[in-house]
Amino acid sequence: MNSPDQISVSELEAKALALRRHVIRMIYAAGSGHPGGSLSCADVIAALFFKVMDHSPERMGSQDRDHFILSKGHAAPVYYAALAECGYFPTEELLTLRKLHSRLQGHPSRVKTPGVEMSTGSLGQGLSVANGLALALRLLGLDRKVYCLCGDGEMAEGQVWEAAMFAAHYHLDNVIAIVDRNGLQIDGRTEEVMSLEPLGDKWRAFGWHVLFMDGNDMWQVLDTLAEAKGHKGSPTVIIARTVKGKGVSFMENNVGFHGKAPNAKEYEQAMRELGGEV
Repeated sequence: MNSPDQISVSELEAKALALRRHVIRMIYAAGSGHPGGSLSCADVIAALFFKVMDHSPERMGSQDRDHFILSKGHAAPVYYAALAECGYFPTEELLTLRKLHSRLQGHPSRVKTPGVEMSTGSLGQGLSVANGLALALRLLGLDRKVYCLCGDGEMAEGQVWEAAMFAAHYHLDNVIAIVDRNGLQIDGRTEEVMSLEPLGDKWRAFGWHVLFMDGNDMWQVLDTLAEAKGHKGSPTVIIARTVKGKGVSFMENNVGFHGKAPNAKEYEQAMRELGGEV
């Protein structure tokens, strides 16, 4: 793989596509999982793991690196796919998702899976841990970033806003939160379950630097992450507009595929659309 400095936008787009293929294969093999929210954030995950973050399997035990928290833990398949592609464990292991004795559980486990920094799945907790990491890095004198990927349905959790207050109060400008704003959660559209808008104004009122991007456009993803990385004085939140189920036509904007595996026919169609072997 090219070094992060050399990898091009087209190569990152190819990486995101590869992650999406992994997601479909894994969930189909498991017979369960969460494809919609894994596919929606694949471009953001690809940009972070293959370009933006300074990390490697050899430095997993070191604090002197960038850190990543997947607060929306149900998107574990795309997280595992990125970790495997980065060499934290063999890609062949991806097909053990949700199998008995597998290191790849349905939600990330810090004690089981190489590369996972926080056991997540109970929504709302990731940003609090990201804050703790960021504060520790400051105390250690380390100029490193902590990236925390949240779901938009997760914004209904009160703990998110407690964490938002904390980060702003302590001026944790090494925290970058990303909200996967795909507009859908398990019970339906976010605006029908619990209205979030104006989401940007809410974060701004809590003292955060607020950015917006098309989270499925790699150019915008890279430009916005670069702007966030350079911001000083306050934490940054990026609201990433995405399409749930991105890349698979019948999964796109389909709440039914929030947490459902494709059947054999759907699997074949999905893999064809993603340019992969069935």
